[in-house]
Amino acid sequence: MTVHATFTGRLVMLGFGSIGQGVLPLILRHIRMPKERIHIIAADARGEAVAAEYGIAHTVMTVTPDNYRGILGLLLNRGDFLLNLSVDVSSVALVKLCREIGALYLDTCVEPWAGGYTDASLSTSQRSNYALRESALALARPGMGDPTAVMTHGANPGLVSHFVKQALLNIAADTGVDATVPADRADWAALAQTLGVKVIHIAERDTQTADLAKKPGEFVNTWSIDGFVGEGNQPAELGWGTHEKTFPADGARHAFGGGAAIYLNRRGAATRVRTWTPLEGPFHGFLITHNESISIADYYTLAEGGTVRYRPTVHYAYHPCDDAVLSLHELAGKNWAMQAEQRLMMREIARGIDELGVLLMGHARGAYWYGSRLSIEEARRVAPHNNATSLQVTAAVLGGMVWAMENPSAGVVEADELDHARVLEIANPYLGEMAGVYSAWTPLEQRGVLFAEDTDQTCPWQFGNFRVA
Repeated sequence: MTVHATFTGRLVMLGFGSIGQGVLPLILRHIRMPKERIHIIAADARGEAVAAEYGIAHTVMTVTPDNYRGILGLLLNRGDFLLNLSVDVSSVALVKLCREIGALYLDTCVEPWAGGYTDASLSTSQRSNYALRESALALARPGMGDPTAVMTHGANPGLVSHFVKQALLNIAADTGVDATVPADRADWAALAQTLGVKVIHIAERDTQTADLAKKPGEFVNTWSIDGFVGEGNQPAELGWGTHEKTFPADGARHAFGGGAAIYLNRRGAATRVRTWTPLEGPFHGFLITHNESISIADYYTLAEGGTVRYRPTVHYAYHPCDDAVLSLHELAGKNWAMQAEQRLMMREIARGIDELGVLLMGHARGAYWYGSRLSIEEARRVAPHNNATSLQVTAAVLGGMVWAMENPSAGVVEADELDHARVLEIANPYLGEMAGVYSAWTPLEQRGVLFAEDTDQTCPWQFGNFRVA
């Protein structure tokens, strides 16, 4: 196995659920460091057996606003690394602490303290991923040489930002546009505009199934149930493109920040959109809020004199495994009260793949999907303690960690700012088949045949055409 980095500091892993357990063997394979310099802190004992298997110190402890400085301050020193894979622990607080200490940092989403997603004292806008992202970006101090803090670098958000860049280069090469790798953010945005990209979906279909069926009163999923339900209960959010002609009736803009995204006054887990992946074909996905919906739209914005000239519409369109869909239906029917039992599917998965990619639409070739098609069999072959979904995340975590070690003074950065080629070089061996497929599909396909539907026939790429009424 290729060693991608040698690390002389200490690694503290905060949180050790499915992603922590899945990424540990990858870290030990590809980052050269003594096991004695790794310490896991977890809120429960679920991962103790995996930690013991690899001889890694594991402490069960709940991190709170009152104790996080005392706990982490004793473990972290200058040059160390905090890998935050926890829930209900403030990412902003941890980044501030790491900056004070001089430690590197990476997480897979911007988390608030416990209760932040459902705090009734906060407005819908204040509870959004948009607001969480703005709070993280406010920590950036360009040119100060702060220790690197890689924000939101899992599969999505994270890996999909690198897929977008590779997809743009592929479309450019296939349509005769200069495919020179852009030098900076403005050049990437200009390339997307030149190609005519109007909409970007993070289009994902998870078909993993188990012989053990979901029971009534049980929430089943292939990755963090707390994480999925938490973000599903946030408002649906999307980057809002300059080609859009009609604003959603239940949509709203934020009164602060960069303005790249809007939100709907509706849960993401109750909002569906039409999308497409090569193996599944057309399907309805959930418009779950994610950081990448905002960061990608922001990164590919071109403005002149304070006026936005170009921006694509960007959002997640997610069809989880079928048992998770049944779990969501049951959750909604119970007025969003969580089921008494939860089951993270891992060993019992019998078959299926996670088809995760980006669908770029509106260019000269119509639609182009680029991404990972990873089967449960391949995931098990290449890495222990993973399913197809978790491995797409853990491979991205590994790639982001190595990039941070190679660039230790970059300050606060998002996935869109990293070297996409370097991260994909590290992650690709764990992503199964990487595919790029063109399609003539649009959200108007086979619409209005049996029922008259309100669609915009003049431009298929309008959000109103994607949204399922």
